Amino acid sequence: MPAMLSSELVRSVLDSAPDAMIVIDGGGSTIFVNHQVTTLFGYLPDEIVGQPVERLMPERFRDRHVAHRHHYVENVRLRPMGIGLDLFARRKDGTEFPVEISLSPIQDGGSTLVAAAIRDVTDRMRVQQELQEAHAAADRANQAKSRFLATASHDLRQPLQSLGLLSGALRRMVTDQDAIDALDQHDQAVNAMSRLLNALLDISKLESGAIKPEITNFKVAALFDELRNEFASLASSKGIAFKIEPCAASAHSDPSLVGQVLRNLVSNAIKYTQRGYVEVCGRRDGGTIRIDVRDSGVGIAADQLEHIYEEFFQVGVSTNTSRDGYGLGLSIVQRIAKLLDIGVDVVSQLGQGSSFSIVLPAGATEATAQVPHAQKPRAAVQTPAAQRHILLVEDDPGVRNATRMLLKVAGFRITAVASRAEAVARVKEARDIDLLVTDYHLGDGGTGTELITAARLVLKRDLKAILVTGDTSSAVRELRCDAHLRLASKPINANELIGLIGELLKA
Repeated sequence: MPAMLSSELVRSVLDSAPDAMIVIDGGGSTIFVNHQVTTLFGYLPDEIVGQPVERLMPERFRDRHVAHRHHYVENVRLRPMGIGLDLFARRKDGTEFPVEISLSPIQDGGSTLVAAAIRDVTDRMRVQQELQEAHAAADRANQAKSRFLATASHDLRQPLQSLGLLSGALRRMVTDQDAIDALDQHDQAVNAMSRLLNALLDISKLESGAIKPEITNFKVAALFDELRNEFASLASSKGIAFKIEPCAASAHSDPSLVGQVLRNLVSNAIKYTQRGYVEVCGRRDGGTIRIDVRDSGVGIAADQLEHIYEEFFQVGVSTNTSRDGYGLGLSIVQRIAKLLDIGVDVVSQLGQGSSFSIVLPAGATEATAQVPHAQKPRAAVQTPAAQRHILLVEDDPGVRNATRMLLKVAGFRITAVASRAEAVARVKEARDIDLLVTDYHLGDGGTGTELITAARLVLKRDLKAILVTGDTSSAVRELRCDAHLRLASKPINANELIGLIGELLKA
């Protein structure tokens, strides 16, 4: 044995190594093994020394390894063995196990030896496999949850849609004050169910990752205009001053999600303010935009601040007390803020009001920032003087009948069908259709967008259409509406639907 390997110091170092160590000569024969080799492979040193190193490998790899070994000896360098490959070793009892091998050249006079450190990675591979399986299971669970949410968004909104439209139809038929009062109570209950459903679905979608931010530059003033349109009358009805300060800044974030945050904050501020004001202001501070929603409301006690983002928690409301809302708004705010990676701060003093602030990255200059599409409130329109022909396509019988009744009472001539195929057939028969109202998901597997395209091809004109859906998936959010198409979300109330129809038919 070469003198270098006979050194007691070298032997001591190799024997104390945590990995199995072997040294082979240029011909591939084993000339040294440490104690860990016996532990790992089950061979005594005398059973290995002098034997080809391939003895420690599964038979299917041996011939191939001889060629690799010759190539390494001709191009020696320190490196891992089998980069990108799964390596296996073979014990004396014939069992195989995964290994990680590091090769190091050793110069011994004029010859080159190779030291190999061999590590059993069975535990690591098992952990990796378990992690991969857990990741795959999590992906499947998320996909299943996304499918559930898409279904729930559609199916749970269907009965609410029917209730709202039937109420709208009844409201146009009755004149008795008691009946009108009953309808008012009915509408309040439907609206409350709708708000709760939307909030619960929002939270579930945020938790499941179904909502993906679409980051862009946008004008803060456009969001402020939406808030003014949506909340001015509500604040006025409570005798509260609703003030929005002008803001020329642009932000870089998702305008839709930021708008949802601000709507929840403003809604909360109005709910908890009995007198005084609610105000919204924004200002640029270096590379950020700070938006504040302040109120002169009841305020929040210091010991309650840490709980305000919890689901169903409401300031100063016990669980057994009648509730105005459901305590989900701030929980949604927190989740959206985390998704957008933006800060949310709150300062409050009991009896004197609260101030909630969000901090957004500053966006492009005013000249290049986009203006988010603002949803303008639609007023109910009067019954049209002439009976315009509307083709209604809805696969849910309850929603179809409720919509048909509402539109009939409103003075329209209605053709109601359940499928895309029926609708296309009716379009071919009746060329006088003025407007198409269709659900997005149709029972025969088609979509409302496909139907609109088919109907326009048959009629050879841009048929005006309303696409109504309870689906809130990204595919629906990304739909583009042209000048003759409007997108409406379920549950749409009767006045909004009639107003939307009037807007299209008047255009």
